[in-house]
Amino acid sequence: MTTMIFYERAIALNRARHQNLKLDLKSDHFTFAANTNSVLLAGSEFAEASRDYPIVFVGKEGGPFTLAALVGLGDKENLMVSASGKWEEGTYIPAFIRRYPFVLAGTDDAESLTVCVDEAYGGLNEERGEGLFAVDGAQSDYLNNVIEFLRLFHSEMRRTSTFAAKLAELGILTSKVITIERDGKKQTLEGLWVVDEAKLDALDDASMLELVRTGYLGWVYAHLLSLNNIARLAKRLDARRIAALDSTPVPASDVVH
Repeated sequence: MTTMIFYERAIALNRARHQNLKLDLKSDHFTFAANTNSVLLAGSEFAEASRDYPIVFVGKEGGPFTLAALVGLGDKENLMVSASGKWEEGTYIPAFIRRYPFVLAGTDDAESLTVCVDEAYGGLNEERGEGLFAVDGAQSDYLNNVIEFLRLFHSEMRRTSTFAAKLAELGILTSKVITIERDGKKQTLEGLWVVDEAKLDALDDASMLELVRTGYLGWVYAHLLSLNNIARLAKRLDARRIAALDSTPVPASDVVH
């Protein structure tokens, strides 16, 4: 999954170009994420995210792997975003989503990363909202907080990549295919991997101790517990389909008078 999937026109923030730019989140803000069924996730988010989403490893045999929260089971379908662009109330919103319309651009090995903003986002304007720069061109407190958040997320994602690589090295990941039947047709989600509990339990003491000391073992257990949410997503999918059927207009010819 690319980290830029939601961005139509990501432009590097520039004091001259964006001096008067403000951000006012739209009421349908999360519409930008309505067409994805998975969201990249950092290990530091696992504890909270595991209560709402299945957390899976994504990649091909041999790696590299990333970690993602499944937010839908159908192609281009996010079950957490309503038709009005609202995120499901009371559920965890991944940092990958919360950072929009901002993003850090650059390669992982670059000495510095560039802060960019999606100029296509409708909530950007020069009249209302949180200002990005002060009158003298200095970064606003709001923008400083955004940049700190982006840097922390980037750092946590690098740590998560190391975590995934370690588990792949230990050989405890196994392929998982999720099959969904919709309208009489079967649809599969492939390229997903999970921790094999039997292989985890069979690790030698040194490997297990390393997982404990790095904090990775807690992440592993959060991942395993989160897999119960696949059934919860399936129920959300069924509920959405029933709601869609209930809202379908009845043809005039079928109305009994």
